[in-house]
Amino acid sequence: MTDKRPNFLLITSDQQRGDCFGFEGRAVKTPHLDQLAREGTRFSNCVTPSVFCQPARASMLTGLLPYTHGVADNGINLDPAIGEAGFAGTLAQSGYDTGFFGKAHFSTKTTFAPTDSPECNSGSQNYAEDWCGPYMGFQHVELIVHGHLNKARDNKKPPIGQHYERFFFSRGTLGGEALDLWATELPPHTGAAQTWHSGLPVQWHSSTWVGDRSIEWLGKRDAAKPFCAWISFPDPHHAFDCPEPWSRLHHPDEVDLPAHRTLDLERRPWWHEAALAGKPMVEDPEILRYRMKGQKVPPQSDDQLRDMTANYYGMISLIDHNVGRILEALAANGQAEDTIVVFTSDHGDMLGEHGLYLKGPMLYEGVLRVGMIARGASIPAEKVIDDPISTLDLTPTFYDWASIPVSDMMQGRSLVPLMSDEPNAGRSVARSEWFVHKTRSGIDLDLRTVRTATHKCTFEMISGAGELYNLKNDPTEMDNLFNDPSHSSSRRELEEMMRARPGPMLEKFPPQIGMA
Repeated sequence: MTDKRPNFLLITSDQQRGDCFGFEGRAVKTPHLDQLAREGTRFSNCVTPSVFCQPARASMLTGLLPYTHGVADNGINLDPAIGEAGFAGTLAQSGYDTGFFGKAHFSTKTTFAPTDSPECNSGSQNYAEDWCGPYMGFQHVELIVHGHLNKARDNKKPPIGQHYERFFFSRGTLGGEALDLWATELPPHTGAAQTWHSGLPVQWHSSTWVGDRSIEWLGKRDAAKPFCAWISFPDPHHAFDCPEPWSRLHHPDEVDLPAHRTLDLERRPWWHEAALAGKPMVEDPEILRYRMKGQKVPPQSDDQLRDMTANYYGMISLIDHNVGRILEALAANGQAEDTIVVFTSDHGDMLGEHGLYLKGPMLYEGVLRVGMIARGASIPAEKVIDDPISTLDLTPTFYDWASIPVSDMMQGRSLVPLMSDEPNAGRSVARSEWFVHKTRSGIDLDLRTVRTATHKCTFEMISGAGELYNLKNDPTEMDNLFNDPSHSSSRRELEEMMRARPGPMLEKFPPQIGMA
């Protein structure tokens, strides 16, 4: 007997800004995602529960906020018991095939000492080449551990790594030829930070591999059972190392630059400058070198920022291309009508705004807001929802579609009533939280952000400082109103929202076992 419940295809990118889609007005070319948005519903104010990878991904999997599941920063492993109780494990127990392809980052890869996680650089050596799960509730996994190769650290060969690393280092005839080609910087050379036109053949690139492995799994699984697959592209996360021809798709003269792209620390709370100037409090020399070089970007000229942005756009377009391939395969297999497709990202990138790059404890919209699109038979087409929602809401939404009861402990809320225009389904606030450990920037920060449709406020709970922006009147976040007496009522209202956080909060977070 065939199970008629819908399939779920969750597709994510890594570090893709919420405005970096064609349908958002940017010059980035995303034809397949634009079509997905036309055919479904998109959420214009989707907020990540954390602007760093591990906490954000743990929240997507579990439906819990970071201060509840414990992954308050990168470098803390998600407790397997909590992970297995997330949507993948729950759906598997209810009869779904569950698969994961790409960058998981539920566990720390660069650890101070080996762990037993398949994502740990050292621990991965203990897993056989034919190991494919289970992991965090997913019955079948094919993982990328390194995800983003980086010239700031040693790129170690298998047995360190997992499925993609073995594929990558097996390409060519010289052993390590793929690594040499990846590091080959094709002209032009602008000197943009962590940016180059890579000589790696596109067929060896991680985005292509994720597309290939996902398509193969979708084509060979038992069609009598519903499936839930998380397809996780590691890009456009830095390094910005796009391969040809995608690195040439967007001309640097045609990309979008931020209107304000110089540091303006005098307008900001104290921790902005402290984080930029601080030195990570960590003893491991490799990790320290990576933190100082790989995570800190010096000021870029406009030409360098244009080159960086063009490569960033190219990486997004390559993801878009593979999304198109996956959706075509889904249709060819006769599964499109029975499958709900969701596209989102874990967090964004500053991309030069306010003179900042990558990500950090400056919670501007560039890192906080992500895109989200949902398409399926039960989902309205050409609908835009402006209510503040969160990727935290994915887990209860999957449960709603699959007719699985939602636990009272769940901090996310199903998006189904919102898409269906049910009475009282509107949302007023989305939350993000991040305990920035001193091993990152030399300071401890407890950052809690509340985002409404019109305002955003971040509270630093240790010092009492903060920042408040009226996003309707000040979309570029130039005027910090936190200490402005004329906006004290707005600040109090947002503080009440912050303190009304639902669900339990850990009194003490698990210790950091590594850095990334």
